[in-house]
Amino acid sequence: MTFENSKHFNLLPSSKIEFSFGTFFFLEKIIISELNEGIHFDWGKIEQVISAIGEHYGDQFEVGFISNRINSYSIEPQLWIDFYKEYNFIVASAVVAYNKFNYKNATLEKHFSKTSIKRCQTLNEAIEWILSLKEFN
Repeated sequence: MTFENSKHFNLLPSSKIEFSFGTFFFLEKIIISELNEGIHFDWGKIEQVISAIGEHYGDQFEVGFISNRINSYSIEPQLWIDFYKEYNFIVASAVVAYNKFNYKNATLEKHFSKTSIKRCQTLNEAIEWILSLKEFN
């Protein structure tokens, strides 16, 4: 389920940013990504997103990140290591895995992340988990 089709879309104010490779939603405490089918999410694309995040949130902020994997795409898990060398604004992440393949990929990514990654079966589960974190309450 896309964020725009979820019950949270009308409840949680957000800004929608569309890139050629996917759509991102910037909420008060959450960033939700919905990448396009078949793309390879590489460091150049990450830098484009980081630029938009900086423009939206400013310098000092912390958010939860949700990867809403409604489509199949590729990412190099070791990019998490590079990301955390450069940036530290993600408190925790959730991966919404709609199939076994995405679930296995999320399991692999957990080994490369400095922060907690929760594997979820629904977008609702991911949003509720992020909002329940002590960092946001």
